[in-house]
Amino acid sequence: MAPKKKEEPAPAAPPKAPEPERPKTPQFNPSGITLEFSPEQIEDFKDAFQLFDRTPNNDMKIAFSQCGDLVRALGQNPTNAEITYVLGKPKPEDMQSQMLDFEQFLPMHQHICKAKDRGTYEDFVEGLRVFDKEGNGTVMGAELRHVLATLGEKMREDEVEQLMQNQEDANGCINYEAFVKHILAS
Repeated sequence: MAPKKKEEPAPAAPPKAPEPERPKTPQFNPSGITLEFSPEQIEDFKDAFQLFDRTPNNDMKIAFSQCGDLVRALGQNPTNAEITYVLGKPKPEDMQSQMLDFEQFLPMHQHICKAKDRGTYEDFVEGLRVFDKEGNGTVMGAELRHVLATLGEKMREDEVEQLMQNQEDANGCINYEAFVKHILAS
């Protein structure tokens, strides 16, 4: 019988290379924004701002949580990520307590107005075409609900239902071109 060889320990795995750091998005700098609004626009913005002012003495201040609603009321459609970016990425608990005055708001609104990465009709249709398994211009309503609630900027179930109200046919399918037109017209 041959003598047993000593088992050599398995060679250690080479150390993993550290994951590269993701490039950090620079912080929003309102002082670098040039206001391009006309005096009439600024007056309109001020009137809208006052409608959102809930301070006891009408101090021309709104809560951070109202900023997105105000920008949307003024005709823009920013994502929640864009709003938190211009607000300086506050913690969720700061959204109700932190306040913003009109002079701070204007450069934020200008930045959002200048944002170029808005989706077009063609962008949205192309994105939904991925889910068109039969190539007939429709997607399954259940699948679209799932996508809206779980991918990207997730929507709440009630928001999804409101968006999809009266959009499905008898088979539970949605004509996505008509759906996109409906959303963009809203």
